[in-house]
Amino acid sequence: METKFVYLPKGTCSVKMTFTLDDDIIKDFEVVGGCNGNLKGIRSLIIGMKAEDVIAKLKGIKCGYKSTSCPDQLSIGLEEYLSSKKESK
Repeated sequence: METKFVYLPKGTCSVKMTFTLDDDIIKDFEVVGGCNGNLKGIRSLIIGMKAEDVIAKLKGIKCGYKSTSCPDQLSIGLEEYLSSKKESK
């Protein structure tokens, strides 16, 4: 069953991330704000991937001097989604 999940990133130029997942597989990913070309590239790469695999690849990536990045925030958003899914069972 497809599920939409909205995450509001912290510490990045992007201000809103919307994930569409089906059985923990990413079906779509949209971002408001951030570096348009880079985020389109990330979207293209993660469509069809398992949420856990994306988290493993992107968690901890930093943007310049910042302690986080859009990819890192994407992984945190996916972790929140997986956590909320477990809590609702």
